Amino acid sequence: MQFNSDLAAIHGYLCADGYVVRNPVTQKHKYYHIALRNTNTILLEDFQKKFFNVFGIKPRIVEGRCIAQSKEIFHRLTEDYSYYSYEWKLPRLSNDNLRFWIRAFFDCESWVELQQAKSRSIRVDCVNYSGLKSVKKSLEKFGIDSTIKQRKENMWRLSVCGLDDIKKFEKYIGFLHPDKKHKLSEAINSYRNFEWAIPKEKDELIKFIYSKGKLSAKRKEIRLYSIRKENLEQLETYLRKYGITSRLLGPWKNKYGSIYYCLSINKRYLEWNKENGTKRNEEDNRQHLGNS
Repeated sequence: MQFNSDLAAIHGYLCADGYVVRNPVTQKHKYYHIALRNTNTILLEDFQKKFFNVFGIKPRIVEGRCIAQSKEIFHRLTEDYSYYSYEWKLPRLSNDNLRFWIRAFFDCESWVELQQAKSRSIRVDCVNYSGLKSVKKSLEKFGIDSTIKQRKENMWRLSVCGLDDIKKFEKYIGFLHPDKKHKLSEAINSYRNFEWAIPKEKDELIKFIYSKGKLSAKRKEIRLYSIRKENLEQLETYLRKYGITSRLLGPWKNKYGSIYYCLSINKRYLEWNKENGTKRNEEDNRQHLGNS
């Protein structure tokens, strides 16, 4: 097939939520169906429009499907490609056409996860590991990094994480699906409020640490995590002003592929400083940290 942007999108839709089938040859009446199944009307109408542009036939939209019947189009679509869940393959496309294939596929198969200060990502679950690897390689052509992890037997998940990569996805791929488009915008905008407002006065600073930090009972430390290294560096500077040393750790990568950092503060010394209101010199504090 000679692909343009419309046919690339049609192919992506069919690999994601479509089917291209004919009834058994033993039956008297033959039919050849090409259809997209989806609950979103905008996607069904987009498939309908692109199908008409390419094939000159306007599929019917009925009960969550956009369906056409044509023996000629069936054979044209299946001559080189399969659309079964375990078998589909991403065709060789120019970057201009590839982005339309990826968008159609993600419009149907993906979801946007938004957990502020923890995870913002675009995810796809798929039973076709080979196909999913080809999607990952295609995203890399637009500078978008992603990871693939096995979720369970015969199921893999592709994840696009981190501000830079989801912004590139929005810029180069995007969503036509209105809910996913809005959720992606929310996920990107949520990063704008991720700069910490760190108090400078000691009492308020210690309260801030207890409210934002997590206690590691085994290590007797309070740990603060952030995807922005500058937050922890600024906090480290304020702590040093009061003779409180800390350890900046990282960068680390979480299971979703996002980079984050950690500032570790000895809990016993923090409590001592809070109660006594007096500075402890750097050497004593380092020794205290080393003995904990």
